[in-house]
Amino acid sequence: MASTGQLNGRENMVMEKIDFGKAQMIAKSKGLQPGRVKGTQGVQFTKGSNDRLTVISWEEFEQALKKRGLAIYESGGWMKIMKA
Repeated sequence: MASTGQLNGRENMVMEKIDFGKAQMIAKSKGLQPGRVKGTQGVQFTKGSNDRLTVISWEEFEQALKKRGLAIYESGGWMKIMKA
């Protein structure tokens, strides 16, 4: 199911759920890596220069998403992690 709303000033942008492989491909093309927010179970994409994030393996990232019932949604190359 896609969601709509206002994202970065873009109204009616449709976010579509994508599979993990596609998300990994998009992330790599943008120089992004999987990361965990230090001291939490939160995960997000990172360029690896944020002191609040620890870069983790893609496998650990995928497992964390599944464990927390999260999925990756995309629109126009912009990705967001949300409840599945």
